[in-house]
Amino acid sequence: MTEPATARGARTRAALLVGARTVFERDGFTDARIADIASEAGCATGSFYTYFTSKEEILAAVLYDAQHDVMRPTLDVDAPDPFVALAEGHRRYFENYASNARLMLVLEEIAALDPTFRDVRRRRGEALARRTAEVIAALQERGVADPELDPYPTARALDGLVSHLAYYAFVLGEDMSVDELVATTNRIWRNALTLKSLEAS
Repeated sequence: MTEPATARGARTRAALLVGARTVFERDGFTDARIADIASEAGCATGSFYTYFTSKEEILAAVLYDAQHDVMRPTLDVDAPDPFVALAEGHRRYFENYASNARLMLVLEEIAALDPTFRDVRRRRGEALARRTAEVIAALQERGVADPELDPYPTARALDGLVSHLAYYAFVLGEDMSVDELVATTNRIWRNALTLKSLEAS
């Protein structure tokens, strides 16, 4: 991937990323064409190769730019009631996932075909789990979560629940509202962690 040396080049590269996201979300990875990406960006096909070498490379750049939106926000473990903070974090995650649902479907498609993107998917899951494990450990230190739980595998299990619910709701189109998803995941997390408010402890 070539970084642009001029402001005009930066604008062209940015337009290609926007165009690529539009084409990938519309056509999927397999049917997406570089000519269509360039056309969507309003530039010649040759300009694509000034900045990217392949569909795979520009998809990786699109996913990188979207990664921050889809990562579950860090919870405020110092909040007076950690359960309220948990609910807010889950709501932001589901809303962000809904905004990126088509792109998540593209990631699932390419991950089944390309080991490089399988690794991207794995590393994204690990990053989510590490952040969640830190939250669980902090709640254990405050005495509001089961101290016998191992934070990382617990985080993997609970993150899997949230991610799969988001996938079924926003990618596969099951009829579940954000409010329903938040209420369900919060209750399951609270039961799993034996989470209680500080006022009750």
